Amino acid sequence: MAAMMQPQIILLKEGTDTSQGKAQLLSNINACTAVADVVRTTLGPRGMDKLIHDDKGNVTISNDGATIMKLLDIIHPAAKILVDIAKSQDSEVGDGTTTVVLLAGEFLKEAKPFVEDGVHPQNLIRSYRTACNLAIEKVKELASSIEGKSLEEKKSLLAKCAATTLSSKLIGGEKEFFASMVVDAVIAIGNDDRLNMIGIKKVPGGTMRDSFLVNGVAFKKTFSYAGFEQQPKKFVNPKILLLNIELELKSEKENAEIRLSDPSQYQSIVDAEWNIIYDKLDKCAQSGAKIVLSRLAIGDLGTQYFADRDIFCAGRVSEEDLQRVAAATGGTVQTTINNVIDEVLGTCEIFEEKQVGNERFNIFNGCPSGTTATIVLRGGADQFIEEAERSLHDAIMIVRRAMKNSTVVAGGGAIDMEISRYLRQHARTIAGKSQLFINSYAKALEVIPRQLCDNAGYDATDVLNKLRQKHALPSGEGAPYGVDINTGGIVDSFSNFVWEPAVVKINAINAATEAACLILSVDETVKNPKSESAQGEAAASAMGGRGGGGFRGRGRGMRRR
Repeated sequence: MAAMMQPQIILLKEGTDTSQGKAQLLSNINACTAVADVVRTTLGPRGMDKLIHDDKGNVTISNDGATIMKLLDIIHPAAKILVDIAKSQDSEVGDGTTTVVLLAGEFLKEAKPFVEDGVHPQNLIRSYRTACNLAIEKVKELASSIEGKSLEEKKSLLAKCAATTLSSKLIGGEKEFFASMVVDAVIAIGNDDRLNMIGIKKVPGGTMRDSFLVNGVAFKKTFSYAGFEQQPKKFVNPKILLLNIELELKSEKENAEIRLSDPSQYQSIVDAEWNIIYDKLDKCAQSGAKIVLSRLAIGDLGTQYFADRDIFCAGRVSEEDLQRVAAATGGTVQTTINNVIDEVLGTCEIFEEKQVGNERFNIFNGCPSGTTATIVLRGGADQFIEEAERSLHDAIMIVRRAMKNSTVVAGGGAIDMEISRYLRQHARTIAGKSQLFINSYAKALEVIPRQLCDNAGYDATDVLNKLRQKHALPSGEGAPYGVDINTGGIVDSFSNFVWEPAVVKINAINAATEAACLILSVDETVKNPKSESAQGEAAASAMGGRGGGGFRGRGRGMRRR
């Protein structure tokens, strides 16, 4: 009786939602599998694109895993982990974002039956970590280096890596054209790590083939005043002055007060304003610069003054473009025009203003330091150009990675099949349950070639059987064989130049295993009611107050106690 009288212990706030145990784990696994299914069809050269329409009415068409994951706006706490690994893969390597989400989803899918049968998640996690380390060792072992080759050879090897990345994108039809452009751009910036040194400018109109690479800086003509058209539009070896000051008449601040005893003094104050601006303009002209760029406005007076002296000027140049011009031409941005010496002036071989589509571009070519490049993208629709920009970003990242970590592996699902075979073989040498778990990890890796076949419309079972047979050959000659997207058979990916940097695969396997282990190790979710009420308040105000009619219109989610 006494036991029945004991009061109930309340630990958590009323309304807190807790779910734990096996059911919670399975629900998390199902959520992650659902997310993986969204991006599943975008994998590979025959992958489909997703059209995402957000609440602001913006439409994005993309094939890039990370972009899709960002725009999905997922609220499930466990599934958010997949969004994070896609983002980390994108920022670390640039490509392989779909791969990493797919692998994580598949690892969890393979673990699901074991969890249902009552296997402790920690056993699974331990085996998955072991398998991950073995897989990464195997990738390193199979990778071939492209070090020590001549520049021409290296260029063609890097272009092959870029082409593999681009083949799965919307601009895959022109991959050779863009691959060589990307390689030239990356080689142009050399060892400079800053990605913003490669500018991508988008101009609607024309075809993709009209896109071009500027070995220097290009930016859109800025807002201009009267007199701009009288300025020369082409220079050879000009000196370039970069400023961060306004070259226009500045009116005094509203609260300034000047008391005059004699009306004739008024003119001297007006003259002083004009003298200040003319002094600034004279100093710019005396510096010997033929091109004056400023981050702030250059007014109509300044524009006309420079036009009379055959000097080109542009005001309101964006910060990023100005920094790139400074890096390319060897100039320094000045915050004053007093004492402008030659050392702070930049130079380039040719400057010209050129019409691209219906935009005018200022183009600086043949810059001495050569650490910048600009790709001007053309194309029909805006969404198309946006997607082309994202694809080129991936390709640029990949080429940079391949230059730094100069090892590549065979793509097209070849490396995945080889690791899968190796792990299956290794699993046989292990006694105990982990043999099964490592086997399931190996099976999960086959999702890449399987999905490549499915997306291309071929019979995945048939192709995978051929691949397994090829990879099982004792001589090891089948290691580079992957899916042939064009014929639906199998092909030596390595000799067909379907390459990807080893770092992409290593990162993808690492991140996917981490995410899978993290989700497997969660067995309870506690949802705080307060955070719900914050979200609910908006909904409640729309419904006229969820709690009490008496508080209608105050937007309170919960009734006041």
